[in-house]
Amino acid sequence: MLVKAQYDGCRVSGLYVGVNNAKRYFSKRMAAIELQLDHLRIECGLTPHFWDGQPEIHDPRLCEWLESKNFHERPCRTPVPLAMIPAGKNSFKLASFTRRGNARVRRAPAAAAQGQPA
Repeated sequence: MLVKAQYDGCRVSGLYVGVNNAKRYFSKRMAAIELQLDHLRIECGLTPHFWDGQPEIHDPRLCEWLESKNFHERPCRTPVPLAMIPAGKNSFKLASFTRRGNARVRRAPAAAAQGQPA
């Protein structure tokens, strides 16, 4: 699914999932999801507003990771789409999304050298 980083001025404030994606990919019974950010795995809580027209994920660790990746074309402008790829029950990998429509998931160096998935 395609998602976008949300900005408050020039700082990342969260991840916008979208109303249709929230309905399609998330159960209302989910209190939290796991996000795989390169080698990091974080658990992010979902508020009741997530299913009530505000399908957003807010977590300081997620925001710092997004800012470090510089996932926008121009500072303080429209963010580049990201891919949230299902990776198990209540778990998703977050990856950049190329213009050709492919998700680019980076592998951790140690796992790539051993031929294991990250």
